[in-house]
Amino acid sequence: MMCVMRINMSRVVSFSVDNQFADDLENLVESSGYGNRSRFLRDASLHFAEELQRGSIESMDENTKIEGILIVFFQHGIEQKLHDIRHSGEIEVTSYSHTSMFSNSCVDTMQAFGTAGNLRSVMQQLQTTQDVDRVTFVPAPLRDHGCC
Repeated sequence: MMCVMRINMSRVVSFSVDNQFADDLENLVESSGYGNRSRFLRDASLHFAEELQRGSIESMDENTKIEGILIVFFQHGIEQKLHDIRHSGEIEVTSYSHTSMFSNSCVDTMQAFGTAGNLRSVMQQLQTTQDVDRVTFVPAPLRDHGCC
């Protein structure tokens, strides 16, 4: 039996910057918790390009299909509203988690799939609900190959 191992080779890409930017970049990489400047620049570039290509959830065409994590910070008393939204059919929730935080509030995370318009509608419903502190949506990265 023969085993073939595929190795992805790195490729060096360089660019010039002024000294101030270089110093600021080093500080930003370090304060962001990255131990590797190349990985930081790769991740930042991918995030920036994706944002330009796809836009934010607020600016996406209402029929664009999107998936990601819906995060809701709230005070006790709105659990039924969250339950109703999860089961409304407006968005598809494939995973759900509730956490009681040390700051006397709660956070629910929902892995959600739907159209940008429906996700915006759900977010607006939550944002206008009393005792909801913050609603955020983190879109999943765009991928055309990879896992699963």
